[in-house]
Amino acid sequence: MEHDLVVFVPGFLGTRLCRDGQDVWARCSERLLDSASSALTEAALPPGLGDALPEAPHRLDAGGLLQVPDSVPGLLSCLGYPDLRSALGDPLDAQFVPFGYDWRLSHRLAARQLGERVTRELDRWRAEAGAHYPDRPDDPRVILVCHGTGGLVGRHYLECEGGRETARTLITLGTPQQGLVQAARLLAGQAVPDGAGPDGDVAARLNEALRAWALGLPAIAELLPLFRAVRVEGGTRERMITQRPVPGVPGEAVGQALAFQEQFRLACDRNARSGPRPYAVHCLGSVDFPTAEALVLPTGPGGEHLADDLLGPGDGTVPRRSALADWTGTDPMLWTGFRNADLASAPALRDTMRAVRRGLPPGETLAGPEGIVLHFPRDPVAAGRPFVIDLLGHDLPQRDLRTFMWRSGRVREKQPVVFRQYEPDRYRAELEVTPGRWVVEALVDRPKGRDRKDVTVVAV
Repeated sequence: MEHDLVVFVPGFLGTRLCRDGQDVWARCSERLLDSASSALTEAALPPGLGDALPEAPHRLDAGGLLQVPDSVPGLLSCLGYPDLRSALGDPLDAQFVPFGYDWRLSHRLAARQLGERVTRELDRWRAEAGAHYPDRPDDPRVILVCHGTGGLVGRHYLECEGGRETARTLITLGTPQQGLVQAARLLAGQAVPDGAGPDGDVAARLNEALRAWALGLPAIAELLPLFRAVRVEGGTRERMITQRPVPGVPGEAVGQALAFQEQFRLACDRNARSGPRPYAVHCLGSVDFPTAEALVLPTGPGGEHLADDLLGPGDGTVPRRSALADWTGTDPMLWTGFRNADLASAPALRDTMRAVRRGLPPGETLAGPEGIVLHFPRDPVAAGRPFVIDLLGHDLPQRDLRTFMWRSGRVREKQPVVFRQYEPDRYRAELEVTPGRWVVEALVDRPKGRDRKDVTVVAV
């Protein structure tokens, strides 16, 4: 409700990871495009870390929330959270807690750290709330808002770390409840498509570096898909990754994913026997974008090389079948027209928070018809070759549409981008860039303010 503490948990990449005040991941990801073999050394972890904190030199400090777009090629992207406070309904400074954490580490560890932070902040806010909300009907509790993989942290804290009684509401935004196909590709060393770069060596070099880095990250193992996400080429039967191993994906990593999910499921069952869940759950998702929902294993020669993924409905990152939060025993889904990276700044979140803070149920459909969506189907692209970005939105030429692009990490010399209409409410731009990380931005007027969307494009 309005007097509750609002705690935001970002997803993978959503926290700046620093050493001596310098953003280590930003430095590593920029080097990745130039010298993949050693680019990620600073952000690597020792093998077999499990749920423990790493020692120096592997330990990094969790800084503030990411404010600019970033991505892990072939896995997922984060646009940052510059408009977060507005989307959360502008809570008071003392009432808002952004929870930064090391997203490389186990979600279990992050959940324990979240519990410690919530305990401190909720005690503090309960002592202060009376000065701001003298007529509050009860003691403040927590509205936990979690973006992407942050939802795995949030739900684990509530069900496995004794957090149920602290929360009034859990809101997840594009959370992969049952994992991601992309995580299996990353661990298999095939995250970057062969067509990237001027020759095959670039894709092979990137895949080797990304796989070596990802194999040491507990968070990646815990993201392996545990729905029926494996199919043999030419067949129709879909299997679990435990039934049909994926070449290159270590069995140990699959075991970690199973143990993580099983611990959560057992805790949910145990808690359900003790009484009704004391907090509400609302999960925002989308089915408007083509999304990888199954790995395809070839049957002929070269069987180690995965075929193109099978696409299905989703939010561009999380397929519908993984977005469904069946652990709640209800249907908490709120379907929107926004892709995963946009959900933390979308009108859909603003509408949901408005309802939750007033003690009202959110609407069943939050399409955000006044907003816009930028859609980029594949990452990375080949430098020096044309690629396409789509823009979706209603009546855009009459709403002062502005579109730009610039090289990330450099002086922002914005270049205009021309989108041409090809269907009602759909626009397309054909672009060509030099090697590096690029940002494409679109802005459009809304009746109350404006809507801004970004995509990150990695060219190699």
